Amino acid sequence: MSTAKRAPAGAGQRRAPRRGRAASGERGAGERGAGPPPPDAPGAEVEPGERDREIAAALAAWFGRVARDLPWRRTRDPYAIWLSEVMLQQTRVETVIPYYERFLARYPTVFDLAAAEIDDVLSLWSGLGYYRRARVLHLAAREVTVRHAGALPRDVSALRALPGVGAYTAGAIASIAYDQPAPLVDGNVARVLSRVEGIEDDIRGAAGTRRLWSTAERLVRAAAGSVQPGRFNQALMELGATVCTPRNPRCDACPVDGACVARAQGRQAELPVIAPKRDVPAVAMVAAVVRSGDRVLFVRRAEGGLFGGLWEPPMVEAPALADARALLERAGVAPDAPLREIARVRHILTHRRLDVTVARAEVPAPWRCRAKLASPYEKAAWLDPGVLEFGVSKLARKVLSAASAPDVGAARRPR
Repeated sequence: MSTAKRAPAGAGQRRAPRRGRAASGERGAGERGAGPPPPDAPGAEVEPGERDREIAAALAAWFGRVARDLPWRRTRDPYAIWLSEVMLQQTRVETVIPYYERFLARYPTVFDLAAAEIDDVLSLWSGLGYYRRARVLHLAAREVTVRHAGALPRDVSALRALPGVGAYTAGAIASIAYDQPAPLVDGNVARVLSRVEGIEDDIRGAAGTRRLWSTAERLVRAAAGSVQPGRFNQALMELGATVCTPRNPRCDACPVDGACVARAQGRQAELPVIAPKRDVPAVAMVAAVVRSGDRVLFVRRAEGGLFGGLWEPPMVEAPALADARALLERAGVAPDAPLREIARVRHILTHRRLDVTVARAEVPAPWRCRAKLASPYEKAAWLDPGVLEFGVSKLARKVLSAASAPDVGAARRPR
């Protein structure tokens, strides 16, 4: 991945004008009590002013110098842009790039994706996490082919009518692919705007969300007069990703530091305001890795729930192997399988922490899989984990890796 060189500070750079301390409390009309404005609705705030236009110009000029060379920035194909935005949700850029390139090589058009089997899509997505994204993307691709003849809509409201397309994704597609002055707010943009504007509301709360979206809309409309809206939105995201970072922001490298309320007040470390997260509960589980030759017993989760549609070794909620035996039998494990604890793994999800005891067994021959399995499983099969031409979760990969380690006779500590 190449990166354009940044010119030294002050060397011909265009910077936004400095904003005074008193401006930090300014709010546009209609910000309170209205909810986040639809991205395609007329602006609820005052018309963009000279400061907004200066911010837009400074950001666009900076982006032209320093923007990272990312594969989705080399295209205006709405489908490719849509795919990148879905993959980038809660996932790091360097992780996404190889998945993005493989996915486009396999499914270069919406029609190709719509015609694919969901198991093939999940297999290609395997390891990227948040698998619901893949399932909903596939569903939306089919809707695009049926309702829109394979062309993603240009209109934000029509984009938002597609499965899984929210305000952010719609704004990204409309602005980057179609040059529509549509705002977007993701985590990076929220951080930038909260500092530049001095937003003191919790950015995850209703008031903070409304202010962020109305500010983003005002700024992208200011940019539309002289800067491509998509270029401006990408510049905001790039600033948050590379300069206006959560910790130790590089304000000396920021093209809009002169307009930043947080910078003027020395409050970069205090903003954005984010309410503390609740403690994540721990869930004890037991996973059974049963091997016969080069085959392992896998079960497939039903669609709609956690890890829906993915394959994994049978896993049940239980504090220890002895407590899990009956549950594992209903999940397809034979009652006489010689399971013994071999390791423990830990897996962190958004709303829970999974502490998994891994047990393994070797059996001389595969048994016939049960036709009816206990929820959440719907199907069982003996598969070769060395091939993995089917969708598996990161947790399943951890379990399989732990089970393949040498047996030292005792379970490892959670990691």
